Amino acid sequence: MKDLEGKVALVTGGGSGIGRATAIALAAAGAAVAIADVDGDGGRETVRLVEEAGGRAAFVHTDVSRWEEIERMVAFTEETFGGVDILHNNAGINAGWPRFPEAPRENWDRTIAVNLWAVVAGTDAAVPAMRRRGGGVIVNTASLAGLIAYPQDPIYAATKHGVVGLTRALAFLKDEANIRVNCVCPSFVDTPMPRRRLESMKGEERARWEAVLARIPMITPAEVADAVLDILRDGALAGQVMALQYGQPRRLVPPSMSLM
Repeated sequence: MKDLEGKVALVTGGGSGIGRATAIALAAAGAAVAIADVDGDGGRETVRLVEEAGGRAAFVHTDVSRWEEIERMVAFTEETFGGVDILHNNAGINAGWPRFPEAPRENWDRTIAVNLWAVVAGTDAAVPAMRRRGGGVIVNTASLAGLIAYPQDPIYAATKHGVVGLTRALAFLKDEANIRVNCVCPSFVDTPMPRRRLESMKGEERARWEAVLARIPMITPAEVADAVLDILRDGALAGQVMALQYGQPRRLVPPSMSLM
């Protein structure tokens, strides 16, 4: 998919951060973009930014933790732009504070639903649409926390490890359906999410996390979007995991072992 002109993309979590940056980059490359987000104001703002720059976009209000809304966002994309060529499974949250196992059940339950279940469900809903187009590309937003031990948020780490595992396991879709599935694993990105975690903290923990964020160099959302577009354009990549770290070149991370 070297040429994105005329393609149709669906971006979850497109109302801010990585999703917004990717939607803008896709539109600049000539794709029509459906923006799916639970944040209506953010999603419509992304559409405005795309259209101001001369691109095509539309917003569909979506809670990715609900199957009927996953189905609706795919149907909306097909009805609005004629199909689905690209899916960026990007919507994500963290589990907040206190961390697991002290975290309230509803916190980790929703984190698993948004970060992992929704990636599985989004893929399941998009594959038939992509088959109707003769193929497509799925790029999942995982995290460096999906490749390392991340005790700061065990549930977030578990979901991102799951996204990495799913991505690698779906490499067979390239041969079977001309659908390539890959993922990006960025380290800290300058989005609202790291700071949102502060809202659930108090006292010493909040001060400690503020100090951590102050000294960690962050990747920009635009840098992640650039990596996503490179993956879309590289027809050889399937089941691959790309790590993004501040000040370092992008690199593909192979599994640590195999069954054979």
